[in-house]
Amino acid sequence: MRIAIVARNIGLVLLLNALFMLIAVVVSVLYGFDKGFTPLLVSVLITAVIGSLPFVFTRKQEEITIREGYVIAVFSWLFSCLFGMIPYLLWGGEFSLINAWYESVSGFTTTGGTVLTNIEALPHSLLFWRASTQWIGGIGVIFFVLLIFPEPSAIRLRLSRIETPAFSQETYRFKAKETVRVIAFVYFGLTLLETLLLSLAGMNVFDAICHSFTTIATAGFSTKNAGLSSYDNVAIETIVMVFMVVSSLHFGMIFLLITGKSMSLLKSPVTRYYIFSTLSIGLLISLNLWIGGTYNSLGTSLRHGLFQTFSLVSTTGFSSSDTSLWPNLSLLLLFFVIFQGGCSGSTAGGIKADRMLISFHSIRAQITKRLHPRSVVQAHVGGQTIDLDVSSAVNLFIVLFLLVFFVVALLLAAAGIELKEALSASVAHLSNVGPGFGRVGPMSNYSALNGFSKFVLSLTMIIGRKELFGFFILFASGK
Repeated sequence: MRIAIVARNIGLVLLLNALFMLIAVVVSVLYGFDKGFTPLLVSVLITAVIGSLPFVFTRKQEEITIREGYVIAVFSWLFSCLFGMIPYLLWGGEFSLINAWYESVSGFTTTGGTVLTNIEALPHSLLFWRASTQWIGGIGVIFFVLLIFPEPSAIRLRLSRIETPAFSQETYRFKAKETVRVIAFVYFGLTLLETLLLSLAGMNVFDAICHSFTTIATAGFSTKNAGLSSYDNVAIETIVMVFMVVSSLHFGMIFLLITGKSMSLLKSPVTRYYIFSTLSIGLLISLNLWIGGTYNSLGTSLRHGLFQTFSLVSTTGFSSSDTSLWPNLSLLLLFFVIFQGGCSGSTAGGIKADRMLISFHSIRAQITKRLHPRSVVQAHVGGQTIDLDVSSAVNLFIVLFLLVFFVVALLLAAAGIELKEALSASVAHLSNVGPGFGRVGPMSNYSALNGFSKFVLSLTMIIGRKELFGFFILFASGK
């Protein structure tokens, strides 16, 4: 493996981060040189200088190997998180070393868990940087680099394929350069549109920008301690809910729908399954909340039940109410949607609706095969036959996902965390959702956890964001 080419591409990622830090410095100036000015300016200088060093000592390469590509992809995220924590450390306050690391990782991996007990104490510039880390992480640090900085076509192709999970690649029918532009078109367009609508609904422009950043990234950071519930605005919640759903759908299909080239998004069996199953679960939760007396009216139950369901299935993690007060049936249903997550080809995390649908059909095919041993039975989704290799890979992913979930929960329990909190925190970080249940729920935070638990969860976020195999492949033998 050539360290020089790895360092050069990671340097590009650091320069990208320095650019957004510089924008945060501008925000500080606009707000009268708030207290985030110096920490951010120093961070810009450190990140830009170190990011530039590889270009001084290395030569440009025309291609990279698969292993180099994976190393670049994973270490780009790690270095983004590492340098992204510098503004927090220089700010001080609640940001100890482990807290700054956790908050930075949570941002770039679009998880949305926080260790802050008073978010509103941060100056506007740091709030903007915090939201920016999620917006960068949502589209992917590698995609941003490919969009902004020129790269040889061979490197562009390799990195775009590695940054896009293998399961999502099958549904993107564009060339590498086109894929980056398609994702950027949808990503930027949705961000601008939501910012406008939130502003019209009564949210101030700064909050609208920050919440749009974290909604389209299906990430969940807020500028308020109580999240969206602090606004108590049905219009704002409805707008955010719609954009959470859209952002958890396949971006390539959204692009084709917007440009009038294809209606595949609406016809897709995955989209239909995703929307139908989520609506059904949301309605069941709403009825449970109403009948159980959590809320007095059906309207209020529907408002919070549907919002929280779509928030968690999209892996955004916004909250409109305190789920720690909800009945166990509702929490179990929410557990399922956290595990599942959104659709492939989106910014959402989790197992993915695509994999769940394929797994369901594969299981049904195997049951049919047991009943009729001599018959030839294959799984089908939307009229297409699912290859045995695909179904095997999907089921292997789900098993590995559950294994990592169990190991992380075990480590958290060993660290003294109660069972419900350990289980919910584990899946919430592996699916990049953020808030769990109970004392780590949406109206609380992870500040009370010890350093070991925060480190375990930060590693879990990265593993989840790289869709497991993208992380573990680094430890595979071979060139």
